[in-house]
Amino acid sequence: MTRRNLLSDPAVNSKKKLPGYYLDGHGLYLQVTEKGARSWIFRYTKHKKTREMGLGSVDAFSLAQARERARVCRQQLADGWDPIDLRNKERDDRAAAKAQTESQNKTFEQCAEECLQANAQNWKNAKHGDQWINTLKKYAIPKFGMRPINSLTKQHIVDALAPIWTTKAETATRVFQRVRTVFNFAAAKDYSVGRDSEFWEQVKLALGSNERARKVEHHSSCPHRFVGSLLQAVDEGTSADQVKLALRFIVLTASRSGEVRGATWNEVSEDFKDWVVPSERMKAERSHHVPLSAAAQETLKRAKVTFPPESSNSLIFPSLRGKVLSDMVFTQMLRRMNVPFTVHGFRASFRTWGDEATDYPHEMLEFALAHTVGDLTVRAYARGSMVERRRQLMEDWATHVASSRDLRFDASKMQ
Repeated sequence: MTRRNLLSDPAVNSKKKLPGYYLDGHGLYLQVTEKGARSWIFRYTKHKKTREMGLGSVDAFSLAQARERARVCRQQLADGWDPIDLRNKERDDRAAAKAQTESQNKTFEQCAEECLQANAQNWKNAKHGDQWINTLKKYAIPKFGMRPINSLTKQHIVDALAPIWTTKAETATRVFQRVRTVFNFAAAKDYSVGRDSEFWEQVKLALGSNERARKVEHHSSCPHRFVGSLLQAVDEGTSADQVKLALRFIVLTASRSGEVRGATWNEVSEDFKDWVVPSERMKAERSHHVPLSAAAQETLKRAKVTFPPESSNSLIFPSLRGKVLSDMVFTQMLRRMNVPFTVHGFRASFRTWGDEATDYPHEMLEFALAHTVGDLTVRAYARGSMVERRRQLMEDWATHVASSRDLRFDASKMQ
């Protein structure tokens, strides 16, 4: 029979400089290391495997306390538990409970920063990521950023957005969308319960409509009936040829300025009938097929003669230094003409013309502008079936632009 209580407090104190294991009884040992550190060990066998479990240092637990801790371990063995496995499970459970508590206390600001980092690879560049978080830092985080995201209510969001909902309608709408993204991210990470679409619709109802204010903030666009005469005035102006041709191509293709300024000859078909903008240069990050009207083709042919390309990778509309044109050259040109329009606004001119003067379906007009329409199946079908129909659309737009060339352009009436 194994002896018990072989050790005493004086005996324990005397073992400071004698390395080894000293049995007390029933699996309890005093362990002394070469450096004199002393701790309690419980040694046991389960499933024919001997294990050693630390029960703490002599400085933390007295001999009597160590005996009690060893007794608890023997009780666990008698109940069919492995003491080490049970302790590890309890430790994991405590860690999980602590993590759960901490995650439920994650603030909106912490979630926003984590969401930003999680999507770092999705930003086109660092500037876009900065813009995303900076709008939240300016309008949302000062209002409720330090609150646990799980505790935020509709009223918190309404109170933050109400001051800018109509005065800065476009910005407020972006903030709303980004706040919603942070909430969705937090729900995906189990930091917060998910908010359904009804929650967000109620936020909008509480704020009221800002559609009219958003329309006022949109890029100022030239009335479509004057687009041709405006281009005529540009042609008669003093701007550089590449600026004139680039602007004409922007208008005729209803494209974004950056898509045209960065266009290279290898994106254009040999017969000049098609231009495919690669996904990396598109806002939606998917390639865009632009069927070119005869007028757009003629613009490209003029550009090729005026600025002969050195290779297939050459820019179609290079600056005087052979670099990508700055967007500001168009802005400055329109300012010199004393018109309040923006280059981006010509896309709205095209869209308004399509709605008011044609019977082309909404989806086709949206595809012409490279806007997202429908789900993946719809978009795949539309890309394949609408190219030729959009070719006629762009031809009709070019005809409309040409038909308004003879209208008298009066900048003073465009204010």
